[in-house]
Amino acid sequence: MQRTLGEFEELVLLMVAALHGEAYGVSILENLELRLQKKMNISAVHVALKRLEEKGFVKSKFGGISAERGGRRKKFYVVTALGKRMLDETYALRISLYNEITKVSFS
Repeated sequence: MQRTLGEFEELVLLMVAALHGEAYGVSILENLELRLQKKMNISAVHVALKRLEEKGFVKSKFGGISAERGGRRKKFYVVTALGKRMLDETYALRISLYNEITKVSFS
């Protein structure tokens, strides 16, 4: 199975890594909205998380039940070793491509 990473999936995966153990749907959404300065849909975040988990880039676990959430549990996500490797490869590719354009004069 070929594992690829779409642009939005990459952003969600980066946010899961940045939130290190505190990543769940709403925290990912709020942090992405803050950084991208645009409104986003929680459903899009959940779909991306599901795809990332299916690809083996993240794993999830449920937190404890809380009264403030009406007895519902948060689903927390962490980046797997495969997910970190994918982020590293994507970063290296982007830097390599960016370095190519610095050789061109835009004056």
